[in-house]
Amino acid sequence: MSFRRRLKRKRPPEGWDLIEESIEDFEQQMKDAVAEEHEGKRKNELTWRIHRIHWEKNRFIWDLRYKRKVMGDELYDYLCREKVADQALISKWRKPGYENLCSLLSIQKGDTNFGTASICRVPMASRAPQQQLTPNVKTGCISCVSGDGQNGGPIWWNTPITAEIQEKVMKKKAAAKAAGKDADDMDPEVKARLAALKGAM
Repeated sequence: MSFRRRLKRKRPPEGWDLIEESIEDFEQQMKDAVAEEHEGKRKNELTWRIHRIHWEKNRFIWDLRYKRKVMGDELYDYLCREKVADQALISKWRKPGYENLCSLLSIQKGDTNFGTASICRVPMASRAPQQQLTPNVKTGCISCVSGDGQNGGPIWWNTPITAEIQEKVMKKKAAAKAAGKDADDMDPEVKARLAALKGAM
């Protein structure tokens, strides 16, 4: 059932007319993303744009409700009840450490090989060099950790990696190295055992 037909049956609360056009715009973007041509894309890349639009629509609602405080309880409950807003995702954003969470898929541990959170939940400064800019396979998010984001949001696969983002990562790496968390500060005994194991191979 279409978005308009579903909402037409019930009388919307006060304030709906102010955000209706924006919500319809997000719904149209979502339709375009679903109908998008998939030639030359990997299977997983087809849903990346959908996840980003879903995040942007819900962030718009979250911003009106919790940041600007201009959306009332009645309208917010209506949007959640009619499945326009993702209540579970919005409630996660209110918890510390999840302010920029890209999708609930990224914290579902059952969907990963090793039963851990997604790569986008690991700070970019803590990743191995080859994983520095690796997007989450399911959502297309590179990093949605609270300190890594840009302008209050995650870094997506199509976000330009600016000098500001790279500088932020380098500062965090330098701070970790100064704190003695770098791999070069490994215990000498462990280093000797690793060298012996590498020599045996």
